[in-house]
Amino acid sequence: MAKAMMIRLAVLKAARNLALVPTTPPDRRHQLQGNRDEQFAVDLVHPHRLIFEANHDPLPRTDDGGIDVEQVTAITIIEVIDYH
Repeated sequence: MAKAMMIRLAVLKAARNLALVPTTPPDRRHQLQGNRDEQFAVDLVHPHRLIFEANHDPLPRTDDGGIDVEQVTAITIIEVIDYH
């Protein structure tokens, strides 16, 4: 898992904004739902995920109220977890 984590962290660091982090495997950036609806995850070694959130105050929003991933340029890592 350490290798996958280092690769994902390198991808996150290299991206100028969150929209540039791939939404397809192996990274598979995705926004979470429910009580984690303002957090994101990338895949590590199944079923573990690297969880993070936008580090902006206020959060950049789209017209429909979602998080504008093109404007997210800083993140905070929350945890590595199997939330399933």
